Amino acid sequence: MSEFLVVTGMSGAGRSTCAATLEDAGWFVIDNLPVELITKVAELVGRPGSENERVALVIGRGGSEQVGLEEVGPALASLRQSRHRVRVLFLDAPDDVLVRRFEGTRRRHPVGGRGVEEAIADERRLLEGLRSEADILIDTGELNVNQLRTRVLELFASESGAQLQTSIVSFGYKYGIPLDVDLVFDCRFLPNPYWVEGLRDRSGTDPRVRAYVLGQAETTMFLDKVGDLVATLIPGFVREGKSYLTVALGCTGGRHRSVVLADALAERLGTTGVKASVFHRDIDR
Repeated sequence: MSEFLVVTGMSGAGRSTCAATLEDAGWFVIDNLPVELITKVAELVGRPGSENERVALVIGRGGSEQVGLEEVGPALASLRQSRHRVRVLFLDAPDDVLVRRFEGTRRRHPVGGRGVEEAIADERRLLEGLRSEADILIDTGELNVNQLRTRVLELFASESGAQLQTSIVSFGYKYGIPLDVDLVFDCRFLPNPYWVEGLRDRSGTDPRVRAYVLGQAETTMFLDKVGDLVATLIPGFVREGKSYLTVALGCTGGRHRSVVLADALAERLGTTGVKASVFHRDIDR
């Protein structure tokens, strides 16, 4: 059985970076693939003797026109009905971020001949149905190129074949809640190491900060309850066929409490047999 990943999303949201990262991770990447060739590629990959077991199909990039669910839908449905494993990745970012990226590169937006803001609005309407079909969404608005590469590798470099891939993200509320998560927990109620002399300039990966946060009675109770909740939900998500679960933990700046708790939650889930990757979005801000 081969594995297909259909990569799509908003122009300027990082499809080029995603494609290059997947290729580095060993995927066979076909960039800017015409929609009408999707099923043909699946037939070729499915032939006996084919060595391409992990294929990424990047659609809607570099052309003069975008494609929406109306065009992709039938090919995607046919692909999902095959014996192959099929997932759809949608890359997105807030409109203001996309505008800045296009203005910074001076590139012409591939949708329409109007201004960038209008083109982005038109593209978002066009891709609305395809976005709803996605198995996983990555919001690249707060990610630089290296962070996006890390996120893609965490999600797609593994060949473990796990039924449900679990990811834990730490973030700072002052930079916005991640859009590409399933569960969000606020840990700002915990004592903040930022106000402790000697800890402010350290991050949550520092043993002293970790000891301070985990030494609070509230932290133990919080981790117990969140760990039990996530462990309880995972079997239900698996039964429903969900491929990914992303849990976000937020504090004020995303450098101390949320970092400690994200690492601790991953360790706790590991004791129950759930392997979770960890991504600290705002630790270097």
